[in-house]
Amino acid sequence: MSKEESLPIGGYAEKAYLEYSMYVILDRALPFVGDGLKPVQRRIVYAMSELGLKSTAKFKKSARTVGDVIGKFHPHGDGAAYEAMVLMAQSFSTRYPLIEGQGNFGSLDDPKSFAAMRYTECRLSAYAQTLLTEISQGTVDWMPNFDGTLIEPKFLSSRLPNVLLNGASGIAVGMATDIPPHNLTDVVKATIALIDNPKMTIPDLMEYIPSPDFPTSAEIISSSEDMLEMYSTGRGSVKLRATYEIENGEIVINALPYQVSTSKILEQIAAQIDSKKINMIEDLRDESDEENPSRIIVVPRSNRIDKDALMSHLFATTDLEKNVRVNINAIGLNGKPQVFDLKKIRKEWVKFRTDTVKRRLQHRLDWVNDRLHILDGLLIAYLNLDEVIKIIRTHDEPKKELMKKFKLSEIQANAILDIRLRQLAKLEEESILSEKNELSSEAKEIEKTLSSASRLKTLIKKELKEDLEEFGSKRNSSMIEATDAKAFDEKELISNDPMTVVLSQRGWIRAAKGHDVDPESLQYREGDGYLSSSRARNSQNAVIIDNFGKAYSLQIHKLPSARGQGDPVSGSINAQSGATFSGVIAGNDEELCILASDSGYGFIAKIIDLQTKNKSGKAALNTKGAIPLAPEKISSIEESFIVAITQEGKMLLIEATDLPILSKGKGNKIISIDKGQHAAKENKLLYLLALPKESSLKIYSGKQHYVIKSKDLNNFVGSRGRKGNFLPKGFRRIDNAEVLVP
Repeated sequence: MSKEESLPIGGYAEKAYLEYSMYVILDRALPFVGDGLKPVQRRIVYAMSELGLKSTAKFKKSARTVGDVIGKFHPHGDGAAYEAMVLMAQSFSTRYPLIEGQGNFGSLDDPKSFAAMRYTECRLSAYAQTLLTEISQGTVDWMPNFDGTLIEPKFLSSRLPNVLLNGASGIAVGMATDIPPHNLTDVVKATIALIDNPKMTIPDLMEYIPSPDFPTSAEIISSSEDMLEMYSTGRGSVKLRATYEIENGEIVINALPYQVSTSKILEQIAAQIDSKKINMIEDLRDESDEENPSRIIVVPRSNRIDKDALMSHLFATTDLEKNVRVNINAIGLNGKPQVFDLKKIRKEWVKFRTDTVKRRLQHRLDWVNDRLHILDGLLIAYLNLDEVIKIIRTHDEPKKELMKKFKLSEIQANAILDIRLRQLAKLEEESILSEKNELSSEAKEIEKTLSSASRLKTLIKKELKEDLEEFGSKRNSSMIEATDAKAFDEKELISNDPMTVVLSQRGWIRAAKGHDVDPESLQYREGDGYLSSSRARNSQNAVIIDNFGKAYSLQIHKLPSARGQGDPVSGSINAQSGATFSGVIAGNDEELCILASDSGYGFIAKIIDLQTKNKSGKAALNTKGAIPLAPEKISSIEESFIVAITQEGKMLLIEATDLPILSKGKGNKIISIDKGQHAAKENKLLYLLALPKESSLKIYSGKQHYVIKSKDLNNFVGSRGRKGNFLPKGFRRIDNAEVLVP
């Protein structure tokens, strides 16, 4: 009775786990460096070739292929096998598809939206033949299939370095592979150069292979230094960025990074719009179709928005810019997984190809020699035809007699005996000798090639050039130098164009492009007219002051264009009941302005102190029953006067330094106005201007105007809080005042 073997549970588990790990690594997840295929891919290609599904054959149902694959070679789920086959057919997933599909094989937007295998049809692509043409020529090793009833190739005889051309991805136990695809023209030229000069360095090879080449046309923005690091170590990443163009003011995204779907991009952008992280996008559309697999339309709210800056933000916050992981891990010729650098994987494939060509040549040489041997026997039979026929007719064992009589080998004797009598009669000495001479010459050439490393290299290069001529293509992925994408806040995404903000008497606001706009000449609604304006930039905020002294902020880039008549301010803020508006001011945060009421009190404030995100506004000017005037910018406190003109026709100039700089409040008395007169509406502060020193003042009364020159303005200079002096007769009821800068 045999003694049962026992193992500790820990030792058994460790052994089982290691065996499973090696199975997953070698037979599931990693590609072989020779043909660049994982086992399931190899079995699909081989099974289709056995079904006669070449590129010139008719399409056949995918279910038939999948059935053969799982029934004969790959005993796993039909769904997984079919999905692997679909990926090999998708031009947006595989750089050089091995399969041509007919029917719904998925889309760039949703690669897994393919139809069931019973609805689709397939056949091998022309490129796939580079993996198959030599498998019957003694170039591959064979092994039993899973149940031992058939044989299958351990690898395919790849004429091209498919391991880099199509790349691979997979997750094994304790390791993974992410080999990016490359351009066939680049790789073949680099391989030829390496054959000529085995001492080439990785930078030398990168003259031919600067970067991967993906199925989509997204740009590679990784630096040359990063690419060198990646190819030197076999690990790293490639940064891809979507491409776009501007059409009629709209942003058209026409190429996405590898393995990024349109729906995901739309979802990511829409999420930012919904969360109000970006407010400068008016519309988002997907116009992708068969002719344009990737076409996303982004419509900015205004032409004033910096579209390049907006795209930079989207690159930084969505998958429009993506890092593709690189880990060049494959099973080497020694049967072990390893991470390859660019030179090592090229040399490994060249060795594989050299061994394959040697095996093919040796297989052909063996056949030629066998045929020559048979031809020698046939020639003997022809020269002794009558005697051969006699032996065949009279002897019980003609093979032995022929071998004895003419000193033939068993193979030669069998060849003679296999020929029918009527075929013997047709034999001609010239044809036998001609074939023998041709094969002898061929055998000599093969022997020369096999014995000469240089001739062997020449042959390999010649075949590579032939395949390059047939399958070579331009690069999809261009390499560019690009600045890093940054997620900007909204202000940074807005153009800094000069703008003029215009406020009407009834509280309608708009923004005109440029600083050379005459706001009073714009069209206004019936019963409305010009009130106030301010020069600014599109990226700034406009501050509106109401009759209660409150300040409100509006983003200038969101204001309606001056081509129309604007929108009511009340629609964008929460002003208290009965509020009217006194003026508008805009500029840099640190710019200064004068805030004053018609009671003659005021102060200087920074524009930033008047800004608020609160739609209900913030307290700015304490009016105490007075009405605020339109804010007035002041460029230099030290070099400016403040001009105050009252209703009764008096004017006072004070030093700007006499007013305090406050964030809010009532301010100081600028010009003296009797409280009783103000309450009775008999006198008030009409105009308040900042006057640079050495400037003149132009005043209007009706259709007349009068210029007070700089030297004459000295007559109106006084201390803060005085009543001022009367303006010249005829101009004491003024309608406007304008500063004239020399």
